[in-house]
Amino acid sequence: MNIIIIEDEKPSARRLQRMLQKLDLSTDVMLHSVEESINWFQNNTHPDLIFLDIQLSDGLSFEIFEAIEIKSAIIFTTAYDEYALKAFKLNSIDYLLKPIDEDDLESAVKKYQERAPQKQAVTLDFNDIKKLLVNPIDREYKKRFSVKVGQHLKLINIDEIECFYSENKGTYLHTTEGRNYLLDTTLEHLEDELEPQTFFRINRKFFVNINAIKDMVSYTNSRLQIKLHSYNEQEVIVARERVKDFKGWLE
Repeated sequence: MNIIIIEDEKPSARRLQRMLQKLDLSTDVMLHSVEESINWFQNNTHPDLIFLDIQLSDGLSFEIFEAIEIKSAIIFTTAYDEYALKAFKLNSIDYLLKPIDEDDLESAVKKYQERAPQKQAVTLDFNDIKKLLVNPIDREYKKRFSVKVGQHLKLINIDEIECFYSENKGTYLHTTEGRNYLLDTTLEHLEDELEPQTFFRINRKFFVNINAIKDMVSYTNSRLQIKLHSYNEQEVIVARERVKDFKGWLE
């Protein structure tokens, strides 16, 4: 089965790729924008199946299909609420709400495989989709986290968190009050839960809150060092390959 992923958030694309690998499916092609996708479809054999995010960095993904005739099967991967998708749910193979659940992914793939022998063409009314997405539904991100303190649970609002970090195989949050709390999750899972305008993954060990940044200074090997208001337990460094995206995020 020939599969491609169209997703503007690269961490989400890589996470989906890893989830597909667990199902013994693979894809080497990941596209991240409308323009990139159009160029790719113009110059390559179209795949059997597309995992398609609706809102890309440079527009809505239906613009791809307005420019190129594509008969590939499609599974939507979307942050939009269920009721907004009902108008075109039956015209696609399936849709998966983010963060994608492994069981839902497996079910969607099986649904495609059951239809594939009949080679049913997938036709989508992108005008209907366009109408639905003129005023897209806001993505719901985490607003608070629960942490265990002794035998008690404590709620911490998202605006109280300076950063998330991993250390000794654990994932922690650090608050504006200078406290650290262990979380029952991973940084990878947080990629789909944190509001991307507020939190940015600067390297494989840290997410930082834009409101917690006190200073930024040049660092070795074209990197940046971040100074946060209260966190000072270890150096907070923007990885060299993330510097360009980080500067764009700041703006």
